[in-house]
Amino acid sequence: MLIALALLSLLFALVPAVLYARNVRIFKTPRPDGQPLPPVSILIPARNESASIDGALEAALLTRGIEFEVVVLDDHSEDDTARRVRAWCEQTPRIRLEQAPPLPEDWCGKQHACATLAKHARHDLFCFVDADVRLAPDGVACLAAFMQQSNADLVSGFPLQETGTFLERLLLPLIQFLLLGFLPLSRMRKSKQPGLGAGCGQLFLIRRQAYEATGGHEMVRTSLHDGLTLPRAFRAKGFTTDLCDATYLATCRMYRSGREVWFGLAKNAREGLASTRLIVPATIMLLLGQVLPLLLFVEFLSRFAILIYFGGSDFFRIINYFEQSRLGLGLAISGLATIVMYYPRFDAASRFRQPMESALLHPFGMLVLLAIQWYALGRSMMGGKSLWRGRAYPQ
Repeated sequence: MLIALALLSLLFALVPAVLYARNVRIFKTPRPDGQPLPPVSILIPARNESASIDGALEAALLTRGIEFEVVVLDDHSEDDTARRVRAWCEQTPRIRLEQAPPLPEDWCGKQHACATLAKHARHDLFCFVDADVRLAPDGVACLAAFMQQSNADLVSGFPLQETGTFLERLLLPLIQFLLLGFLPLSRMRKSKQPGLGAGCGQLFLIRRQAYEATGGHEMVRTSLHDGLTLPRAFRAKGFTTDLCDATYLATCRMYRSGREVWFGLAKNAREGLASTRLIVPATIMLLLGQVLPLLLFVEFLSRFAILIYFGGSDFFRIINYFEQSRLGLGLAISGLATIVMYYPRFDAASRFRQPMESALLHPFGMLVLLAIQWYALGRSMMGGKSLWRGRAYPQ
């Protein structure tokens, strides 16, 4: 029975490991190729971003290699966000401050803010950036070059996630593991199938023509997870989307406490793994392939060690021979499954500058992530709401 489980765990560990190995060969950091780049509007929705907005604007103003403007939308902030942006506007005409209209009842605040920002943009490329994102000087130019090279209508990338608290370091690197381990990038680039769409809500570059033709953020106005729903909505309308490695194009400190990590990931969960359709198969698949290999390896190793230590008498010699062979086979299979399971995590830790302890604690991190998904589902079924930026949204 245990050997059968070990074989099953090896199979479920192999699937994301093989797909990850194929994906990282084409998941690259884009670079300009010398072609002229169209001007871009850097659009920043800001609600209660007093602690972040100065850093976002300082980084955006260092943009090079492309003509740009920066438009900030003050979304009814209750702190001094607007005052801070006005101070920047007095220093440079590149920055403009706009005020958000009242939030309609059937809109998520961020989606409404982004839709409003698009109306204020002067250029035909929209770069939507969260206020906690710090663009690298050539980040926007590289993203625009990637859009030209891929000929996509919407492109996105995952910035380097800066982490401080334990839960940040444990869980946030799992985002790229789930992306590269379960989304076939080559198939995504050849198809407009909505289910293959994915992105990062922290950093989007979108063509105006496609944005207006699809309806833009209005298509996902109730969504709390535009990183997933916006690319899929574009694909549903017949437009193309693409992904690149933005590790060196931008940085982001998404959360600043364990509590923020838990409730922030739970906020988005119902539109991802915690959907009613996905949560059971996803839980089974992740437990079998990302938790069970190490547990079985420890179990087989413990039994093998005990047998060697206590089973040396002549009476048990023949029995021990067969038992050692069985345990040795289980140890080899579970050990291979454990190596396969860990391969994407250690490679990603090096490739994407992720915390090494997150890779070491991968099975534990997966258990915590699954706990968040089930928590989000349970809260949704009980009618709970997500509180974010001072606003409550139904799950």
